[in-house]
Amino acid sequence: MKKITILLLLAVFALPSMAQSPINLGLKGGYSNSKLTADIGGEGSVDNYHVGAFVRLNLGRLYLQPEAYFSSKGGTVDFESGASHTIHSFDLKTVDVPILLGVNVIDKGPLKVRANAGPLMSFFTDKELNNEFFDSNDVKDSFFGWQYGVGADFLFLTLDVRMENSSGDLYSGPLLDNDVKSKSFVVSLGIKLL
Repeated sequence: MKKITILLLLAVFALPSMAQSPINLGLKGGYSNSKLTADIGGEGSVDNYHVGAFVRLNLGRLYLQPEAYFSSKGGTVDFESGASHTIHSFDLKTVDVPILLGVNVIDKGPLKVRANAGPLMSFFTDKELNNEFFDSNDVKDSFFGWQYGVGADFLFLTLDVRMENSSGDLYSGPLLDNDVKSKSFVVSLGIKLL
């Protein structure tokens, strides 16, 4: 009982100092729904996950938030060629590094509501293509993109909802003339450690 009381007292004194801190460090993870688009029709999305860390530099109402996390992306493409019908799946693992600039729209005590946007660099760590037409060597090693969305903080908990779009072609092989792009809907839950 004594240990629980001490922990509660520490938490009560630590939370106000965390709210005033100009720097926050935290862990995050969550759900994403992604798809690859190439304007060829029959593109499907897949449910995935991400897990990583963030740093937030609080600058009054503005903040800068670099992040790094491991993410699973991909999608499906439905091809019809004559009587043949095949679904090709793409399971891509990346390390994502967004750098977001945000503004605290609402800042009321322990509650903050935020909007943010910024560039993203993604580096492929695994390219699993479950089909016989595409070669994983034809998928580029990295891509540049953008993230934008909204978030909320309550005490030491964070919630973010974002869209992510790649800019540029992910595919460098001979089978497609169209640009292949990645699009994701991302929901993250996080905890501030500092």
